[in-house]
Amino acid sequence: MTTVLRVRNLTKQYNNLTAVNRISFEIKEGEIVSLLGPNGAGKTTTIQMLLALVSPTSGDIEIFGKNLKEHREELLSLMNFTGPYSLLPYNLTPKEGLTVFALLYGVRDYKERAKSLLDEFGLAGLANKKIGQLSSGEHMRLGVAKAFVNNPRLLLLDEPTASLDPAIAQGLRAKILKRVQESSGAVLWTSHNMREIEKVSDRIVFLSRGQIIADATPKTLKKRFGQEDLEDIFITIAQNPTSKSL
Repeated sequence: MTTVLRVRNLTKQYNNLTAVNRISFEIKEGEIVSLLGPNGAGKTTTIQMLLALVSPTSGDIEIFGKNLKEHREELLSLMNFTGPYSLLPYNLTPKEGLTVFALLYGVRDYKERAKSLLDEFGLAGLANKKIGQLSSGEHMRLGVAKAFVNNPRLLLLDEPTASLDPAIAQGLRAKILKRVQESSGAVLWTSHNMREIEKVSDRIVFLSRGQIIADATPKTLKKRFGQEDLEDIFITIAQNPTSKSL
């Protein structure tokens, strides 16, 4: 399988604080890798570096074999992102917001793409409502719809089902998984919902204090830690991050 994302010795320092400390991992085509860790572990900083929003202090990021720093514009056009803190402009409507992003990504049939995404993610009835008037759950669905506007080959999802009730979250996960399978894309997924993580993940990368201390399949993690619940493993690692690094 083709390696979509390769991170090598990635480090980010802020004065005396090392937010991310020489982490290395890969994501292959068709693979969903979950990035987990307690608050302050370095997840958000890692995602910001992958999106070229923050420059690494050292280390390399390669996407489809090309260095992100050297091929920033080309590679970002193959990616997309959503998170609870990346909301679309409140003064636009969902239809306008998706159209704007489709234009920014150079989508040819931008009007049709916006309409199809509104239909697919159950937002057609809200197409002309101001984004600022949407509920938190509607914001999340719109954010995920935006993340697919350019049919990305690498998708970064930060808490994509936050604020959604279980039924809608289940449907949204199914849509994401279907699209990933159809595109042979790759996903880096973060969440504090361990049931969700177990359902979607091919591998789990645990971060703690800016370092990777576990990188394995859910099944391997359970066997290695002698626990059947990912949440218990999460708590164990958060409380004692050096106890059972993998």
